[in-house]
Amino acid sequence: MPKTMTTLQQPRLKAALQGRTATSLGLLIILIAMCLTGLAQGAGTEQLLSLIIWGIMLGGIIALGSVGLTLCYGVLKFPNFAHGELVTLGAYVAYSVVQLLPQSEPIWRFSFGWEMLAGLLVAIPVTGLAAMLVDRALYSRLRQSKSALVLFAMASLGMAFFLRSIIYMVWGSDFHFYYVGRANPALQLPLGIRVQADQLFVLGLALVLVILLYLLLAKTRMGKAMRATADNPDLAQIRGIDTERVIAWTWVISGGLAAAGGVMYGLASQLRADMGFTLLLPMFAAVLLGGIGNAFGALIGAIVIGIAIQVTSSFMSPAYGPAVAFALMVLVLLMRPQGLFTDR
Repeated sequence: MPKTMTTLQQPRLKAALQGRTATSLGLLIILIAMCLTGLAQGAGTEQLLSLIIWGIMLGGIIALGSVGLTLCYGVLKFPNFAHGELVTLGAYVAYSVVQLLPQSEPIWRFSFGWEMLAGLLVAIPVTGLAAMLVDRALYSRLRQSKSALVLFAMASLGMAFFLRSIIYMVWGSDFHFYYVGRANPALQLPLGIRVQADQLFVLGLALVLVILLYLLLAKTRMGKAMRATADNPDLAQIRGIDTERVIAWTWVISGGLAAAGGVMYGLASQLRADMGFTLLLPMFAAVLLGGIGNAFGALIGAIVIGIAIQVTSSFMSPAYGPAVAFALMVLVLLMRPQGLFTDR
């Protein structure tokens, strides 16, 4: 029987590998075409290399949000449209901490001091707790009543507007900055590439958090319970797994990752009440590109999206960045709806 099953699975796995290869090749061709278009429009080679590096850094920011989003979907099976507001909430919580603490000298060549790290460490658990409370107040009631998944999606959309209204009431509608007038010098890398030290910190933080999440899912008892709940929640409950506890931890981790992404995005640009909504489409695009429920896939997808957004800014307005993410998302849905990093 095992031999028969293996024989039956071979054509399916071969087709999946071919589909993944074709989609990856298509995306690579698109990225190359974007670079060539930038060169044709007068962008220099050094500028394009810098844009690619900046795109990788932007991908790190998107990844911090998209990894939490795909984790939430993998366990709860619905798209959480309020995830963008969790990104914003985390950024503003860190902003409050930074404003309360005395400003210290910048660390190394970063633009921030120790109070920024303190704000990040506070924002992650606070936003994770807020995400869990949202689940207890709204989504758990829908689970108890066996509501359709479309109701979960609509409820998350309403929760997004509710959380954004709270952000408006607490912090106002004005733009904010973690630091005003503080220099953020660029580092000169080989081949004429110029990057900011903050961008390197963003990418490093994204890699560290994704690796920690992988170790959590692969090596710990809670991670195994999460994977079992994602595969079959009813069977997991029969086997003695407390699925509500697993769901609570899923929200905490998802919210914490969203907060880290919001803090890094606010550090790279500015804080505004709709910043999470702006990142929501690139986050969904990264999740679909990498494969729903796959944290590593979300990281790779986010980096591809980030590079595409930055490279296209060499020949079109950066305001069209979300449109680029949307176009790539549609392309992946047409070519390989299950994403790159799935075996189906």
